[in-house]
Amino acid sequence: MNHVKYYKSFDQDFSESKQQDYKLPDDYQWINPKLSHRIISALLYPIIIIFVFCYQKFYAHVKIVNKKVLKKAKKQGYFLYSSHTQVFGDVVNHFITTFPTHPYLICSPANLGIVAIGRQLPLMGALPIPDNIHQLQQFNSAIKTRIQQKKVIVTYPEAHVWPWYTGIRPMNTAAFHYPATINAPVFVATTTYQKSKFHKKPKITIYVDGPIRAPKDLPRKDKTHYYQEKITETMQRRANLSNYAYIEYKPKS
Repeated sequence: MNHVKYYKSFDQDFSESKQQDYKLPDDYQWINPKLSHRIISALLYPIIIIFVFCYQKFYAHVKIVNKKVLKKAKKQGYFLYSSHTQVFGDVVNHFITTFPTHPYLICSPANLGIVAIGRQLPLMGALPIPDNIHQLQQFNSAIKTRIQQKKVIVTYPEAHVWPWYTGIRPMNTAAFHYPATINAPVFVATTTYQKSKFHKKPKITIYVDGPIRAPKDLPRKDKTHYYQEKITETMQRRANLSNYAYIEYKPKS
């Protein structure tokens, strides 16, 4: 164990940027209609795949287990719920997890404020959470459209990133209303950590599980809670496979 961090609540973010208060423009478009945008995005995808493959193999030492279950989506769009314990890795790793299907990642609008690369993130598949209720309809429509296009929507129900955390934090119920509303398979990706013989930082193993489907006859509200319960249970079960805490998190008295 190398480091200790103290937290006041589970809502605390340990990776805040200087652009944390960045706001989306009122006319922000979650699906850019420009042909140039679609072309550049398509050209970027194979470049990202090659980069992430090298990043996982030679730097971060990432292994993905049980990826084969994603074949059960049978060329459908689907939701992938991910734990959130890597500042950079949680963004890029799932390009390999979902390969060859393009992922679209729900993220904080603060990410678009990052100097140099922030405004390019939508080209890679970023779906920033809207700042106000007036933008929510367009955001929801974009998620539905991507599912209809047989893409993947990646979401992080813990909301805030806690680097190298080996547990699972409480998840907001609002994060689970999408599959309760849109009929699509749900999968889970849980990042775990194992002690490395050769490196200071632990090895990373990502476990993929699913599909999870709520009973069709449940009301939407009950479906939301069903997904929250089942996804939390799955992540907690996989998180128990971590055997090394690079950072220990303790409540601040």
